Amino acid sequence: MIALDNKKLINREISWLHFNGRVLQEAMDTATPLLERVKFLGIFSNNRDEFFRVRIATLKRMLKYWELEGRDTKPVQDVLDEIDRIVKEQERTFTWTYRKIVFELYRENIVLLNEKQLTRQQGRIVRKHFRQKVRPYIFPIMLDLLENISTLKDKSIYLAVVCRDSRDENNVDYALVKVPSKVHSRFFTFPPEIGENHMILLDDIIRYCLDDVFGVFGFDTFEAYTIKFTRDAELDLDYDVSKSFVETMYESVKKRKRGNPVRFVYDEKMPEKLIKKLRKKLSLKNDDDIRAGGRYHNFKDFMEFPDFDKPKLYFEAMPPMFHPDLPINQSVFDTLKQKDIILHYPYQSFQHIVDWLREASIDPKVISIKMTFYRTARYSNVVNALVNAARSGKSVTVFMELQARFDEEANIQLTEKFREEGVKVIQAIPGYKVHSKLIFIRRREEQGNMNYVNISTGNFNETTARSYADDSILTANQEIADDVNRTFHLFEERYVQPQLNALITAPFYMREFFMEMLDNEMRHAMQGREARAVLKLNNLTDRTIAEKIYEASQAGVKITLIVRGICVIIPGIEGLSENIEAFSIVDRFLEHSRVLVFHNNNDPRFYITSADWMPRNFDHRIETCMPVYDKTIQQELMDMLKIQMQDNQKARNISKENPNQYRNTGREEKVRSQVEIYNYLKQKYSTKAKIVEQED
Repeated sequence: MIALDNKKLINREISWLHFNGRVLQEAMDTATPLLERVKFLGIFSNNRDEFFRVRIATLKRMLKYWELEGRDTKPVQDVLDEIDRIVKEQERTFTWTYRKIVFELYRENIVLLNEKQLTRQQGRIVRKHFRQKVRPYIFPIMLDLLENISTLKDKSIYLAVVCRDSRDENNVDYALVKVPSKVHSRFFTFPPEIGENHMILLDDIIRYCLDDVFGVFGFDTFEAYTIKFTRDAELDLDYDVSKSFVETMYESVKKRKRGNPVRFVYDEKMPEKLIKKLRKKLSLKNDDDIRAGGRYHNFKDFMEFPDFDKPKLYFEAMPPMFHPDLPINQSVFDTLKQKDIILHYPYQSFQHIVDWLREASIDPKVISIKMTFYRTARYSNVVNALVNAARSGKSVTVFMELQARFDEEANIQLTEKFREEGVKVIQAIPGYKVHSKLIFIRRREEQGNMNYVNISTGNFNETTARSYADDSILTANQEIADDVNRTFHLFEERYVQPQLNALITAPFYMREFFMEMLDNEMRHAMQGREARAVLKLNNLTDRTIAEKIYEASQAGVKITLIVRGICVIIPGIEGLSENIEAFSIVDRFLEHSRVLVFHNNNDPRFYITSADWMPRNFDHRIETCMPVYDKTIQQELMDMLKIQMQDNQKARNISKENPNQYRNTGREEKVRSQVEIYNYLKQKYSTKAKIVEQED
């Protein structure tokens, strides 16, 4: 969707910027604890960088392609112009917010100093730290000697340095210094006796010590201005049959590091002469790719802001709860024979999955384990459990998605580790990504082989399970388990469509299935029955299904959209979408679950899925959607959705003209859904745990 004049849909790029605006609102919101607001600045910055690396890069490729074809490029250029307007507005808001937060930190005795504010004693400590820890990683590039801009790294920041000799005004030179923030923390905290809770950024440490780097050349006066490149991060995959897919991915990832610049940001106080010199040397000709910014860049590092012993400046602790039906001293398999289990991360512990895989790895009855991997934690006990299973003689099969954006290198390395340990690794269905989240375990039991599965809306990742809100169902339902096994056969047999009985799988039938579900609601509405759908997703951009949602609204179906990120639907248009309400929730946890409920004439159908409603999910990914049969789990999901529909603290309306207005539900009491869901689960399962204890 490109044209901004489309009256029925919000442009997807603009909608994404509105989503990131909601993240920025969290940094602005004084109700958010101060040190959490700092981290939201980092999240906003990291999101924006990825937006430029992927979406802006794609639009600019499209612009060039249309120019070569002689097509009208105005629709694309209009979008880029609107993006530029919003980005500039958000940057002004960001800068104001950062300055306000720095002032509020100062009031809390957390002081962020620059190189000109150091006391003599602090200066001595900074120089000692620089000489011992930082200087070994400083390798300046003299600007006049720079021949290839591909040597400048994406996602890194550089100081453009003007070196002068105060005794000779003609002795001036220019250099680039990479800030080694991947080796050292961006933040240096002074010892308490020198300045309690005082810190300085790594950039300013380098600024303070530039004479240690360039003094040998006779320079004694320096100016340093931050610059940053953002490069095109889309991979160009050349499917050369003579190469393995691992080789293809590895070479493409290396090329990404040399991608064309799509943004060059510099300190707005940089002298014009230096700007011109950089533009010429770096071949920066397109003004659209260049923008002035503040003194500091790469605020993504603020996601790792130092911790301080100030509890009131952080969110109140919400430790993940253990499920009372999965006690440590009881077999998970025995539990699943009796009932299905749903886990809600991060409210409940991901450790249950690790424990189940550990049990499977040493259980003599377990024959085989199969699992999909998209993104995993750096130090993963999930991986350790699978390796242990292979060492214990189990048949272990993993589908490793090498095309998980920005995790390609990590997944290539993990592939090699698995193979070394005897794990069978399946990889690459050309043209498709495997985005399904599946675990399949086969166990030899008295009545014959029994299959157990876990289907999740999110990755099997211990790290993100502490901050991403996902739903994960474990079941011994043999119909569903057989379908999961058939899906793994799809991976192994390279795109042979499986015949499934319960699961809905993309790219074969998922879009059509959900359109049929909406058609079913429309039939009920036309016959005067209550017709309703609640659709909770991360993104909704598919035009075909969007038009079906509008059609359902016109037929009288009440539709509630809870969409965290991009949503192209415009609710409330008379005669088109007045039966649609749409809102987004952005809070301390990333809303990541996809839950779909269709009223079905008071016999509701519930589904959880790995798929958003986007063309790439429906057409270019292997996705899984699971029907939820258990009535208790259905009720639990519905209760949680209702809590979110009552949110009047962190929910914002989705709108084309007035995006991100906080939602008014008509309730006087404050409802913050993530806190309320935690309390709901705590009360429900703590009561259940007490009953179990009494029975024992």
